[in-house]
Amino acid sequence: MSSTPETKPSASHADNKKVPVSTGMPEHISLDKWADTGYEWSGEVKPSSFDRLATTLSTEHEQSDIQLNANLYRRNNVLHLAFTLTGDVWLTCQRCLQPIAIDLSDDYDIALLENDSQVRLVKDEQDYLLLDEIVTEQSPERLLPFKKLVEDEILLKTPMAPKHDDCEMSVEQFGEIPEEEEGENPFAALASLKGKL
Repeated sequence: MSSTPETKPSASHADNKKVPVSTGMPEHISLDKWADTGYEWSGEVKPSSFDRLATTLSTEHEQSDIQLNANLYRRNNVLHLAFTLTGDVWLTCQRCLQPIAIDLSDDYDIALLENDSQVRLVKDEQDYLLLDEIVTEQSPERLLPFKKLVEDEILLKTPMAPKHDDCEMSVEQFGEIPEEEEGENPFAALASLKGKL
């Protein structure tokens, strides 16, 4: 039923669980249906399908699909959402305004806790969320906002101001920079009084 702490199922782990057939990435996962039996989903996702991410994407470079392998599983009576992202997105460099590739490839594992008392069941370095804070929609069943959680992790992985390591600032100068006139230093009068007081 639950695996030992040392054997964490990977997001691409496949055993006797059926992978739900779907044409696109699901918005939600029904916790009432899948929390105890587990849930797996694999597929390719367009970066523009994430609403918040789409506003940051470069329009000057074609975006490739991101490979996503996800696994909802229970370990030590704690629900986990693990997923692996493979691929990159193109954003706009804030220096030269040209496209820059940001690699999203990484493994993620988030503990989904029923209440604060379960915090002691997860390791110190483990990321966790309280289900009451993320399952907010009122519906007959409890729905985990799967797509939103994946997008949250993608946004955390992308820099707020992406820039190439070796590019120059894109600045256009109009006219000449006026030279400062050398005038009288306002502190010169104070310096002359220094020894007199």
